[in-house]
Amino acid sequence: MSDTTYTPPKVWTWEQESGGRFASINRPIAGATHDKDLPVGEHPYQLYSLATPNGVKVTVMLEELLAAGHSGAEYDAWLINIGEGDQFGSGFVEVNPNSKIPALMDRSGDAPVRVFESGSILVHLAEKFDAFLPKEGAARAEVMNWLFWQMGSAPYLGGGFGHFYAYAPEKYEYPINRFSMEAKRQLDVLDRQLADNRYIAGEDYSIADMAIWAWYGQLVLGRLYEAAEFLDVESYTHVLRWAKEIDARPAVSRGRMVNRAFGELHTQLRERHDASDFETKTQDKLEPADADS
Repeated sequence: MSDTTYTPPKVWTWEQESGGRFASINRPIAGATHDKDLPVGEHPYQLYSLATPNGVKVTVMLEELLAAGHSGAEYDAWLINIGEGDQFGSGFVEVNPNSKIPALMDRSGDAPVRVFESGSILVHLAEKFDAFLPKEGAARAEVMNWLFWQMGSAPYLGGGFGHFYAYAPEKYEYPINRFSMEAKRQLDVLDRQLADNRYIAGEDYSIADMAIWAWYGQLVLGRLYEAAEFLDVESYTHVLRWAKEIDARPAVSRGRMVNRAFGELHTQLRERHDASDFETKTQDKLEPADADS
């Protein structure tokens, strides 16, 4: 890349990879690149995902449902390695034609139902189990307001700020400044809301908290883009208070581990098929066995 001003052509064409982390999985066309069936386990819900912020939203929700006594929410979680292009397999594309994680197959009824987009999955599960989402009225509207706020805002945080600050092949002042400004504005929106509310939509924990925490909670806790100091996250005191409270929930700790294929080995539960897997199948317990085989 050069420092000269870029003049766009009349018609854009895809000539080469854009560079930076994840460049190999970005392309201007949809559809499958190879044939690959998805595995199916024994539980009502089959999740195909990776522990990115969008993936964490759903595994936290499933673990919270189980912790609340909803045994019908048992699930199998299968790892989709986006760095290796698993999301472009034919089976995954059938579940999510947009080739993005997470994707869910609900096999609890007479016919399987595909559910994709993390917000859609959260609402689907909340309505299925009548949990973490008020049934009606102003309380429901407020949760939905903040859920959709997250869905619309996070692309600026991840695809905007995160890309140019952490993943782009070269750093340029303009895009970093532009998206840093927006990331900090969003944190200020949250900080003002949480100044008068224990949780995002009021006094009750909801799917809006799960969705927003996966992105902004982890950001202020120093887990995204190594950007906590750069964004001065300590100044958002109400967001920090809220993020730490949610982080302390046992179901959230478990949800963060599911489909995780990076970080310290004891935090990685690459597949989850039973609650006991958290004790017996984290990667620190599996890798020594792999080395001996």
